[in-house]
Amino acid sequence: MGAGALTRDVDLPNPDAKRWQALAEKALAGGSFEEKLVSRTDDGIRIGPLSQRSTSAEPLPRTNPTAPWVVSQRVDDPDIARASAQALEDIAQGATGLSLVFEGAPNAFGYGLPRTAEALEAVLDGVPLNRVQVRIDAHPWSRAVADWLLAFLSKRRSDPTKLNLSFGIDPAAIFAGTGRLRTSIEALQESMPQSLAHFFSMGVPGVLLEADGRVFHNAGATEAQELGTMMASVVSYLRMFEKARQPLVYAAPHIGFALSVDQDQFVSIAKVRALRKLWARIQEACSIPASTASIHAETSYRMMTMADPETNILRTAIAAFAAAAGGADSISILPHTIAHGLPAGFARRVARNAQLIMAEESHIGHVADPASGSGAVEALTNDLCAAAWKEFQRIEAEGGVLASLQRGYVQNRVQTAAAKRNGAYRSGERGIVGTTLYRVGTERPVETLPQERRPTLTEGVATCEPLFPVRIDQSIGAGS
Repeated sequence: MGAGALTRDVDLPNPDAKRWQALAEKALAGGSFEEKLVSRTDDGIRIGPLSQRSTSAEPLPRTNPTAPWVVSQRVDDPDIARASAQALEDIAQGATGLSLVFEGAPNAFGYGLPRTAEALEAVLDGVPLNRVQVRIDAHPWSRAVADWLLAFLSKRRSDPTKLNLSFGIDPAAIFAGTGRLRTSIEALQESMPQSLAHFFSMGVPGVLLEADGRVFHNAGATEAQELGTMMASVVSYLRMFEKARQPLVYAAPHIGFALSVDQDQFVSIAKVRALRKLWARIQEACSIPASTASIHAETSYRMMTMADPETNILRTAIAAFAAAAGGADSISILPHTIAHGLPAGFARRVARNAQLIMAEESHIGHVADPASGSGAVEALTNDLCAAAWKEFQRIEAEGGVLASLQRGYVQNRVQTAAAKRNGAYRSGERGIVGTTLYRVGTERPVETLPQERRPTLTEGVATCEPLFPVRIDQSIGAGS
């Protein structure tokens, strides 16, 4: 629709929203305004075609707004020698962070480093830790890996207080992603504060406990479900420390977040921003001095496709841009061939260089919270906060995140949302470029590394129905 169709023969230098809508409806010639010009998110949040500029919005910058975000590369190859070489190559070519993904992690997608101290030391050998962020992705043995990492730092005589570390301890994500906890919920809640006390006393900066929403997103959760579950996770941590009579003000700065961003650019921007506002609200409710949320964003696994995998490069670029514009502190792009197997060098290089171009050539990080004041993004951010808060309250009413998972409440809502979304793709209401839309007749061969997928975790005391990652193209039978 051309602009002239709306403004022909009309002199409206500053039309208000109602007058604009009247012109739009006239131009639609009987078509439904709501149907043609309004969309809705998976949570039912209305996104109109025109929004009033926000004049009262406060910027929501990243933790260090004067520095670019951390370009974090996944290290998930079970072959230790290859993984070590990959890590050194990534750092040499511009990456500023490493995300170490161990076997058994919900985010490993069937691969991951061997679960040994030797693997950890081999991968970090030669890495300049004073200028590289090291993230441990949440997995069932995160607590042990934290000890291995500190022992390695001691061996290298590195001062952990001067490093940028994230230990990725998240019982809720592990419980949801594997269906298992190595101890009972009650024992976990009693032991965790004492188990982590010495980390706080050492003054190690960075993230110790993490609320990881990726496991819920990749299983099909809506944005509000992902955010609400993350809030329930951090509240469970705060409640544990309060019960142990440990000051929350010391624990809060060591709590971080990890979430997924997908090809829906504006929703992903709003989701990162909403997370900052939600964490500020939680701290306010707990009478804790506000600390800025430390947010790691990873591109969505569920949006990745097997057919025409090069289209994944476009999807991940949009998602990474959204994460950067939304203010993520670190970003990891899944290589575009991940649906086919363990990514090889070319796919890893494309993932890394996409971020470097955004950071060093496009300078996306030079503006703190560029979406601040945008009527559309501010409205979407606030609506997401409201929907996520309702989900958080629902989980709290169910006894907290671990109890809700054990009883299957969270899983039921996630599965319902996934089924509704998949139905829209099957009916043609929604489409996937390269898979259900504009699919190519023949495709180029995809290079992956030779590696068998590893079995999922089967040991544990507490159990629940697991939320495994499922790509949308798999769910609708279009993933081959």
